Amino acid sequence: MKIAKVKITNFKCYEETFTLVMKDGLNVIVGTNESGKTTILEAIYLALTGLLHGRPLKNDLTSYLFNLATQNKYLQSLETASPLQPPTITIELFFSGFSSELAELEGDGNSEKAKCSGVVYKIEFDEENFRGPYEELVKAGSLRSIPVEYYTTTMRSFARKGITARNIPIKSALIDSSSTRLQNGSDVYVSRIIRDVLEEKERASISQAHRKLKEAFVADPNLKLINERITQAAKISQKAVSISVDLSSQTAWESSLMTYIDHIPFQYIGKGEQCVIKTKLALSAKKNAEATAILLEEPENHLSHSRLNELIADLTEQHGQKQIIISTHSSFVANKLGLDNLIVLRGGEVVRISELNSSDFFRKLAGYDTLRLALAAKVILVEGDSDELIVQRAYMDANAGRLPIQDGIDVISVGTAFLRFLELAHALTIPVAVVTDNDGDTAAVEKKYAAYKGSDKIRICFDPDVDAGALEVKGKPFNYNTLEPKVLKANSRATLNAILGTSAADDDQLRVHMRANKTDSALAIFESTTKIAYPEYILKAIAP
Repeated sequence: MKIAKVKITNFKCYEETFTLVMKDGLNVIVGTNESGKTTILEAIYLALTGLLHGRPLKNDLTSYLFNLATQNKYLQSLETASPLQPPTITIELFFSGFSSELAELEGDGNSEKAKCSGVVYKIEFDEENFRGPYEELVKAGSLRSIPVEYYTTTMRSFARKGITARNIPIKSALIDSSSTRLQNGSDVYVSRIIRDVLEEKERASISQAHRKLKEAFVADPNLKLINERITQAAKISQKAVSISVDLSSQTAWESSLMTYIDHIPFQYIGKGEQCVIKTKLALSAKKNAEATAILLEEPENHLSHSRLNELIADLTEQHGQKQIIISTHSSFVANKLGLDNLIVLRGGEVVRISELNSSDFFRKLAGYDTLRLALAAKVILVEGDSDELIVQRAYMDANAGRLPIQDGIDVISVGTAFLRFLELAHALTIPVAVVTDNDGDTAAVEKKYAAYKGSDKIRICFDPDVDAGALEVKGKPFNYNTLEPKVLKANSRATLNAILGTSAADDDQLRVHMRANKTDSALAIFESTTKIAYPEYILKAIAP
């Protein structure tokens, strides 16, 4: 039993219905900040448990849960002759596998009208109880936000029956290492995981032991004397006033007992260790071993390299038994867990590396910073280190000394793999500029990048002029159509001699020197206090 697909509508950053198909094992979601990674995990957990941030959502409804664009459209419509109905947040989980429990959830009560197993969680206007008061509020023209006080939460199966989290056979643990949520000193995640690990009889035994402890506290003679003193001093009423402990709840032990690690309260150990322990507890749960979803938010937070390796090893070993959904910014995590499991999220678009034609290429570059392209606001692709240095300096000269990365622009050296990176960029609609040599054949360059001609996101930058000369190096014609000769063409020999510390008597000598010392020459230009002129195709690449 696994989550096959999630569909989210109007929840936080998702306005139009967002659909994400899940793998049975590992799912690694990467994307920029505010791309919706956390929202996906929260939505899945909410639909399975009814909880958000560790609390029942029905008690904490707020208009901030609704997509901002949806909310604005709704409020603007109230000023027209045809106002929209109050918006609804919908989260649908489609389940795979078969069991008697899943069969109880089967039906066509979903947006696809397909007969399958799943649940629908909704935050919707309570039509039955609040239609009258709502219409009066609209007539008064006083609505400035979605009237969540007139809303309710519902959880239904695809069989169109009302259910609770107890009816859903897929259990989940949401682990966020960036924060620790405490409930009377006990971490909410750990308490819930331990509760789910225990059998019913074991939970009852703990509850009994806890009750005996409380009853012993209440029966203590010293407490009786103290309560008599309180009653005499308080003079609140004719009735006795006393202090005691809560004996009413069967599950009070969950919130009042604390978890200790080597005799140290859980909240006092390091956050990295907390993350590892919570994840391992969730992974080791024997109960529902075949029907557990682990939702892990940025596991790299607070972890050293060795501890992160340890955690990833556990995740890799366990993913066959449990469905694991991870959000991360870490290329190390993404590469270690396998690019086949990687889901790149950007602007509501979803791309799986495994579905790209270049998937084998990215798989073989396991040590490469795979996520740089996906996480940048804009990318400039160059061939080598010298190109990267020149482009960086050109950008700095044009932008008051700021590096491209300070403006969200990443300059990435990709060798000759331009087309492979462009495939990923095109799929994610990432603005990209390619800086490439024409190598004396502009027609070949045009043909190579023909698929991206006319794209408003991809800019191919090369010098349209083919230069030639008589220079030969070791009996072979010199290539006048690479970066260094083009830089020399845009500047005087005297300027470059001064920057490079050379004394070339003619341009050919300087061309040979710069080609033989490509990186050193580019570094000298990058660090120089003297500004140079840049070829037009480089200026085109750094232009807004």
